[in-house]
Amino acid sequence: MSKANDAIRQVARGVLMGAADVVPGVSGGTVALLLGIYTRLIDTVRSGAGVLTALLRGKWGETWDRLRRFDWWFAVPLVVGIVVAVAALSSVIDELLAEEPEAMAGLFFGLVAASVVVAWQIMNRPGIGLALGALAVGGLFFWLLGLQSGPVADPSALVLFGSGIVAVSAMLLPGISGAFVLLMIGVYPAAIGAVDDRSWADLATLGIGAVVGLALFSNLIGRVLDRWHDPTLAVMVGLLLGSLRVLWPWPAGVGVISRHADEAVDGTGLGWAPAADLWLPAVLAVAAASLVIALSRLQRSPA
Repeated sequence: MSKANDAIRQVARGVLMGAADVVPGVSGGTVALLLGIYTRLIDTVRSGAGVLTALLRGKWGETWDRLRRFDWWFAVPLVVGIVVAVAALSSVIDELLAEEPEAMAGLFFGLVAASVVVAWQIMNRPGIGLALGALAVGGLFFWLLGLQSGPVADPSALVLFGSGIVAVSAMLLPGISGAFVLLMIGVYPAAIGAVDDRSWADLATLGIGAVVGLALFSNLIGRVLDRWHDPTLAVMVGLLLGSLRVLWPWPAGVGVISRHADEAVDGTGLGWAPAADLWLPAVLAVAAASLVIALSRLQRSPA
């Protein structure tokens, strides 16, 4: 009975992580830290990568041995919870992206802006050098994002595959959102649409990319963070800062986050709205940022 109870708790944790991962700016890794399962999560991912590596090398005995030692009671219920949350929330978010694009852009802007603070606070020794490096990366990325004009329309299988690799790698990092990475590279609308429309071919391509990303980068991410923790986070902070350009609600965010052609506008410009239209995106941005900061403080507070 204890294993059944543990499985139910794991499903609940997976739902929380999935809800976080489907929204740009909220990191499933941060939620895992908050729930006290981050270390076990990384260990399980590394163990799964070992199974896949042994299988691809044709080492059947080693594969079977690793499968027997794999933490199934942790992984399977967690994945079930994540899938349930993503499937349940994708249609809601897709509808809101179509009906309230400026408001959603404001919401995402607040989430990502707060993630800058969270990622900075994770550093062991933040300083002026790291701040200048983050600003330089942010400025360069801000400029580069001005060269693109909106979301990737009807991305190819190769683009979806690569997006799965990149997004799942980001999802392993506390403070960095996999959904945000998809948004940053213009694939988020297509990914949300694929889930909402049950486009199994696109979902399978994303999923295969995610599995490959886990196999390739789970160990690498751990090693890079262990060896160059603060510089790596400084680069991430810079990317988050620069990405705020595509989330600005007037008019950039509309073009980047909406998959509906009749509502997409040029994603490179930075405009301003009439005073009457400012309040909802602004309120949502402040509320979203406050939620992320509160979760971060709760995660760091002593038990």
